[in-house]
Amino acid sequence: MKTAFIFPGQGAQYVGMGKDLYEEYEEVRKVYDKVEEILKVDVKKISFEGPEEVLNQTKNTQIAILTMSLAILEILKKNNIGADILAGLSLGEYSALIYANVLSFEDGIKAVRKRGELMQENVPEGKWKMSAILGMEDRRSRKYLQRSKIRFRSSCKL
Repeated sequence: MKTAFIFPGQGAQYVGMGKDLYEEYEEVRKVYDKVEEILKVDVKKISFEGPEEVLNQTKNTQIAILTMSLAILEILKKNNIGADILAGLSLGEYSALIYANVLSFEDGIKAVRKRGELMQENVPEGKWKMSAILGMEDRRSRKYLQRSKIRFRSSCKL
């Protein structure tokens, strides 16, 4: 039997997330302390106390979720629970890459902090919309977007 870990992306956050684990597990405290040492950001305060408006800023949300994911991994590791398969939803891919040792802990933390900052700076709040186009040929979706006067930045085929 194989075990899979699926890591959450932005949108999974809530004020108070991880506080109970932080209070109970030394491993969790070490992860939060290490992240705070690397970034010089009070991730505990942002995650545990908010306010929601601060936690929901992309630059804070992403690092808070990543920290929580990495902290939970330490608890699993302590209990000899590992994964054979990894997946992550958007931001969650970074947790998977760190777990798989594709990115070091420190590089992953720094990359996600920068990612969150860039996303927040380049997409002003309330000035964006997102949509998914599923099952339509690339050529047809481009024509639709052009007719609708919607600017798009990228497309991919799966």
